[in-house]
Amino acid sequence: MRIVIAGEDAGRAAEFDALLADYGLDWTIDWLPAGTTVDPAMSAFDVFVCGLRPGPIGGPELLARVAALYPQAVRILLLDQNPDEASVDIAQGLDGAHRVLARPLDAAELVAAVESVVDLRELLDNEALKRVLGRINSLPPPPRLYLQLTRLLRDPDASNAAIAQTLSQDPAIAAKVLRLCNSAYFSGGREITDMRGAVTRLGHQTLLRMVLTIEAFGGPKLASSQEREAMQDRALRASNLARRLLPGPSAELAATASLLAEVGRLLPGVSSGEPGEEGPHYAEAGAYLMGLWGLPMPIVEAVAYQHRPGHLRAAGFWVAGAVHVATALVAGREPDEAYLRSVGMLERLPQWREWVQPTVVAEDEA
Repeated sequence: MRIVIAGEDAGRAAEFDALLADYGLDWTIDWLPAGTTVDPAMSAFDVFVCGLRPGPIGGPELLARVAALYPQAVRILLLDQNPDEASVDIAQGLDGAHRVLARPLDAAELVAAVESVVDLRELLDNEALKRVLGRINSLPPPPRLYLQLTRLLRDPDASNAAIAQTLSQDPAIAAKVLRLCNSAYFSGGREITDMRGAVTRLGHQTLLRMVLTIEAFGGPKLASSQEREAMQDRALRASNLARRLLPGPSAELAATASLLAEVGRLLPGVSSGEPGEEGPHYAEAGAYLMGLWGLPMPIVEAVAYQHRPGHLRAAGFWVAGAVHVATALVAGREPDEAYLRSVGMLERLPQWREWVQPTVVAEDEA
C-alpha cells in the first residue's frame, strides 16, 4: 500500500516507517512538499493525506482532485485541534474526506483510519446486500434539494434570500419546512409563515438537516405513514442529541448521520434484528444507500456501524460513537457501556440521558 502525505513535516518519516515495521505492514509513505499538486501523471497511490492548507492549493480542492483522478484512494483530512479556518473550508474538507484526523498526525491513528475505511468497504461489498437492493424496483432517490443547498451554502456570500428562493422551488418541501419550523422541535415563539423567516430562525445547518429529513423519509412509500412518522420523530431527536454529543467541526456530520440512521428500514427485505443475522441489516443497507447518494464517508461509516462502534479500528469517540449513543438513547436502548469505557466516555452517559428530548407526536406527513 502506498500512502501520500502532502504538506506535512517530512522530518517525521523515520518515526512513521518504524511504526509500520513494528506492525508488520508492507506500506510505503511518500511525503510531498507544500504546494505539490495532484495530476494524472502521478504514480498510483492508495491513501492521500493533507490538511486544510497544504500549500497554495487548498486541502478541499486537493481532495476533490484525488476523488476525481484516483477514486479508490482513501482520503484523509487533517485538522488542527482548535481550527481557526473558515467554517466553509472545514465543511468542504469534511465532504471530500473519508476520515478526519488531528494534527500533528499520529502514525498509529493513520494506520487505524486506513484499515477502518478498508473494513467498511468490505462490509458493504456484500453480495447478499447487493441482491436485496437490486430487487427493489424503486430505491429512495438522492436528496436533490439537500445536495443543491449544500453546494449553495459553500458560497460564503450566499444570502438567506437566495437560500429561501432555492427552497421555494419545491413548494411541497417548502410547506413541510414551514410546518416543522413551527413544530415543537424548533418553535421559538411566533409563527413563521415565510421561507426567509424559516431560514433565519433555523440557521443554515439545521435547515439542511430538516430538508434532508423531509426528502429521506418522503420517497417511495415503502413503510406505513405511522412507521414513517415514528422514524422521523426518532431521527430528529437523535440528530439534535448527536450534535451535542460531538461538539466541534464534526458535530454536523454526527447530526446528519443520526438523521439517516434508520433510513435502511424503508427498504424491503432487510433485517431489523441484530447485525450479523441472516439477511442484510437495515444499518448496512442504509449505509449502502448513503454511498449511492454520494454522502460523505464518515456518515456512511457511522450509519453502518451505529449498533457496533467498537468494531471500528479507529480509536476515540467520533461520529460513529455519537450516532451509536444518540440513536440508542432515543430508541430506549442501552448504549454499549464496554465501548464507552474503552473510549473514556462512560462517565458522560448520565448527563447524556438528561439531554434526550421527549417524543413529539407530529401530524401525519404522508
